[in-house]
Amino acid sequence: MAAVTLVDLTRIRSSEYDICVKRRISKFCALTGNGSQEPVFVIADPESSVGTDRFPRSSVLEMFIGFSNSPQVLCKSSLSASLYSFKQAIDKEDISSVKIVTSSHGRALFQVYQELLFTSAYRFEYSVIYDSVSCDSCPLGPCTHTDIISTQQAADARHELCAFLQRLPAVKGDITLLRSSVISDCFGHGFTTRAGGISYISTLSSLNLFCNPRRKDPRAVVSENLRRLGLQAGFTPPQFNLIKCNHASDVWVMGKPAPDSYDGMVTDQVGVVIAAPGADCMPLLFTDPVRKVTGVAHAGWKGTLMGIAMATVKAMVSEFGSSPADVVCVIGPSVGPCCFTLEEDSAREFHAIHPDCVRNMDSSTPYVDIRLATRILLERGGIKPAHIEDIRIPHQSESTLCTSCHPELFFSHVRDGLNFGTQIGFVWIK
Repeated sequence: MAAVTLVDLTRIRSSEYDICVKRRISKFCALTGNGSQEPVFVIADPESSVGTDRFPRSSVLEMFIGFSNSPQVLCKSSLSASLYSFKQAIDKEDISSVKIVTSSHGRALFQVYQELLFTSAYRFEYSVIYDSVSCDSCPLGPCTHTDIISTQQAADARHELCAFLQRLPAVKGDITLLRSSVISDCFGHGFTTRAGGISYISTLSSLNLFCNPRRKDPRAVVSENLRRLGLQAGFTPPQFNLIKCNHASDVWVMGKPAPDSYDGMVTDQVGVVIAAPGADCMPLLFTDPVRKVTGVAHAGWKGTLMGIAMATVKAMVSEFGSSPADVVCVIGPSVGPCCFTLEEDSAREFHAIHPDCVRNMDSSTPYVDIRLATRILLERGGIKPAHIEDIRIPHQSESTLCTSCHPELFFSHVRDGLNFGTQIGFVWIK
């Protein structure tokens, strides 16, 4: 696995800064045997003298004796900005293993940023080679005062990072929402596309709305994407509730104890935004304008066969008195039968729902239409055909939106592999 080293030259007292920097770099060079084949980054405080006539970057680089590659010096407007640039650089080279050379206090601070700006797809190792006594030969004494950071310092770091991310320009244009004309105006709702966020990794760019620890889009970035979506759609992040998927048929009735995982969610609470993710799976939105009830469901092929769509409707009926005849369902963007295949045994289960749900049934991997299967199951459950809509792009005649066929609009697991992004469908009672 490719690795990179980050040398911490931050939080050093400004007076006699040069002396402390030289001692830190000397310790690092001694540790590596005066040479390294791995890329090295140096991070410095923006208010330090690095990069000035007093202490030009070339002077810093000359201290790294025997290194095959010249270290890159990061001295941005804030520690958040420097670490974000660092992440962009290692993501570009697909590097996931990071060693941070720092102090005890620095380790505690960097771990706050690690939690916010990275995921468990990265492996971090901390090497504390200068701590509270490492600069005792410096005329100024120790460079740090403590090996821990306070709750306020951690909060300040989070605030600084959030403020930095809010200033970043959107990637790939503005946020575009798809909305349905069959949903009453007493509800707010929408389906997201992939434009308008700040996620920059190609398969996650740019409005990725789910942080999976196995992928490289971190919690802070996804939270900023959600904040921007809320500004566009008319809600705030504290109102937002996303399904905890398990590709099954459990439904959570909000207000009751939540199960560990659920693929459906229903509520009659005003102002509470509920959402279902999708990246080939269908995000389903349910509204009842008579009883003022909403529901959402995440329906992949497994959940479809297990009946998650009607399980959500039945929860609206049993918990809030909805009538199936009043319920409206909008099927969000998903993979289409043009691109989605299953093994023959699973495809036969869809064929049993209706033969039109499967193409090339005699093939070892038939093509399956999960959207049609959902529509048929909903109609059989009492939902009026006129109350079921496949979301479309306005002013386009195409009847369905295949996520795999539209890389400019949607994320797709089928198309992009394991490091895919997530769009959502969301709804709330105004």
